[in-house]
Parts: sequence; C-alpha cells; structure tokens
Amino acid sequence: MDYPEAIQYLLSFTDLERGVQRSDSPAMSLESMRSLLSRLNDPQHGRHTIHVTGSKGKGSTAAMIAGILCRESFSTSLFTSPHLHSFTERISMDGAAVSQQEFAAALEAMRPAIEDEQASVHGNVSTFGVLTALFFWLTRAQVPRIEWQVVEVGLGGTFDTTNVFDEIDVAVLTPISLEHTAILGNTPAEIATDKAGIIKPGSACVLARQQDPAVVDVVRARCDEVGAELVYVPDRYEAEVLERYVFGQSFQVRSPRGTREFRMPLLGRHQVDNALTAIAVADALRARGHRIEESSIADGIAHTRVPGRLEVMGQRPLIVADGAHNSESAAALAAALREYFEWKRCFLIIGTMRDKDVRGMGFQLAKLAELIVCTSFRSPRALDPYAMIQEIGFLGPPAVAEETVPEAIDTALAHAAPDDLLCITGSLYVVAEAREYLLGEGATGGE
Repeated sequence: MDYPEAIQYLLSFTDLERGVQRSDSPAMSLESMRSLLSRLNDPQHGRHTIHVTGSKGKGSTAAMIAGILCRESFSTSLFTSPHLHSFTERISMDGAAVSQQEFAAALEAMRPAIEDEQASVHGNVSTFGVLTALFFWLTRAQVPRIEWQVVEVGLGGTFDTTNVFDEIDVAVLTPISLEHTAILGNTPAEIATDKAGIIKPGSACVLARQQDPAVVDVVRARCDEVGAELVYVPDRYEAEVLERYVFGQSFQVRSPRGTREFRMPLLGRHQVDNALTAIAVADALRARGHRIEESSIADGIAHTRVPGRLEVMGQRPLIVADGAHNSESAAALAAALREYFEWKRCFLIIGTMRDKDVRGMGFQLAKLAELIVCTSFRSPRALDPYAMIQEIGFLGPPAVAEETVPEAIDTALAHAAPDDLLCITGSLYVVAEAREYLLGEGATGGE
C-alpha cells in the first residue's frame, strides 16, 4: 500500500468531516473504537497523556503544549485535526509530521484489525476512528519510546473516539461555546457536560477562561465527582500584551510563579489566552513532579506556528487568512484585524460548511468589510455561495458570489489597493485552498 492507496482506503469509511456516510450508524461508537484498539493490543496506553477539548483554540493550545514538552527534550507525539493539505499533518512526532511512507505502512499493518472490526457486531468504522488508531499505533512504534502524547478530540469529549484512556495526566478544556448543537447540546453548559467527559480520576483539569459561568460550574462538578484537581486559568493567571507586530507579539504573564515575559509568532489576543492555558498546563505538570524548565515553556511558545490561524500571506495589499468557523472565533478575528494590522479598506472572502452559523459570523465581520466575496470550495459540505448571500447579504456591504477560492481572491484583489486588507476566513478548507493558490502549498481535497 502506497500513500495514495492509503488515502483511498482511509476515505472509504464514514467521514463526518466530508459528510460521507457509509453506514446507517451515525458515527463510529466509542465501544467500537475500544474494540479496534484492543485488536491492536491497546497502543493508546504506555505513556503520559494530555487530552485537549473545547470549542475554539484547542488545536493551537495542543500545539503549544506539545512544543513545551519537546523543548524539555521529552519525546512527544501530537494528534490534531483537521489538516490543511495532507493527512500526515495530523500526526507529528517531536514536532515533525510523520512521513507518507510511515503513514501508509502503518495503515497497511493495521488493515486486518480494521476490517475485522468493520465486520464485527459493533458495526461502523469511521475515517476519524481509523486515524485515531493510526496515531496511537505510530506513537507506540517510535524508537526511542514516546514519553508523552498530546491528543486533541475530534468532536465533544465523552463519546469522542479519542476518549479511550482509563487515566490521564491533564485534561485541558479551551473556551466552550455553541457548536454541533444537534449532537452536543443546545447551551454551553450542555456542551460542557459532554466535553468534561475527558476528565479522569486523579488528573489535573486546566480550564481556560469561559464566557458562560455555567460552564465553569459544570466542569467543577465533574472534577469533584471524579477527584480531579481543577485549575481555572483566570483565577491564577493574567496577561498583558506588550508589543504587536505583523509576524508576532510579546506579552507579560502574572501568576503565583511571578511575572514572566513571552514572545510568540501567533497573532491575536485569543492566542495569548491559548498560551496562558498552555503555561497553566506546564505549571500543573511541574506541581505533579515533572521537570519542566522555565526556558522550555518560553521556547515552546516562541516556536509554535499554526498555519491558517491569522496567517499573513501577502503585504501589499495585506492578505490575512484565519479559519474562524463560528461567531466567537469571528469576533476574535475581527478584534485582531483591528488591533494587529494597519489597513484602509477590508475585503472579506468567506466560505463555510452548511452547518455553521454563517449569519453569526457575518454579524461579527461584515461591519469591517467594504465588500464580501462569498465562495464555495472543494468539499461536499460547502455552503453554496448564493445561499450564503441570502444569510449575510443584508448586513451592509455589497456581497458577490464566486464558485472557487482562487476566483474569490482574484475578485477581491481586483478591487483592493496596496494599503487595503484581504481577509480570507470561514472553513479551514478555504484557508487551505488560499495557501495553495497564494503560497504554492500542497493540494487539498482528499489529501
């Protein structure tokens, strides 16, 4: 099995990201996930684990945590989703994505167990479930042995296919807001109840700042129930941005450990908040007896780069891409565009999945825009750009529709002057296609 064959095989299963259903079962059950891992001799065990969930910021936070551990010279694996250009991006070892050859060879080795599970009484196997098992398989196979694994959930927490641990070191909950309400719940508190399911007995739980106090109550109750130590970040940490640049920022952190200064290449106040959460995780690990030097925390944050999050792709005109996929993320993006960049007019390029709160995003971003360019992209779940105009076309600026991301970018560029801003946002699929068009990065769509 070579890499293209591996991807073809991987995509033959139910894939909720692409909206491809191969079974009457809505998604791979946690019972089936545990059964598959059992067939593989439980590769999820045997190392320290940090499990990360939330509605926004979990990918950036997980990357920072892994970066800190790597800087401390702990051998560390990281599992995140989705990817921008290649499935290999989702699985990294000591800061580097696995190779296509490793990916394909491991999937071929796992194939008999996967097919036995698919044929079992448990039923449906999903693309994400197979990827999760593949991550654990590759983590176990590393020489020297991986000491830490940082695992980002796919969806929710309690019933997510990554929730296969009997014990973990730290559960991390980033900001929680309304998302996937048909699955997770209709209020932030209901969603928090699902996400808090990753908190295990005896673990530490690091909870990022929450807008809804009910979320904090839910998480505190779960910690009390299972005997986990709760660290609510705003109770112990506060940060002040010191300097802002086009390609990074510096900030000061005050905590029980004193006042510290950090630099990071990621932009936006929300990334400072994500960094606070990562710092709190490092401090929680120190409190539990793990060696983490102050320099490792600073270097881990300073060297964490997450493509597609407030990423500058051009300067005259300024081109900034960010995968803001809900109204809260859009609000954070709008604030960052005002605070971190100088520009005269903004041309907004937006494309989203059909199940996203397009109108909520529009309310946050339309007030900045001179023109809104609604675009489709290469996903069967992409919202039709003309339907998008019906959702946000009444918010003030004129709105036009384009069928592809390159066409949308060209339309915006045709109107923009050198001192203007193009903001490309919505789905990470849109950001990926923009990176492909503007930066020559790898192809999307199945990769």
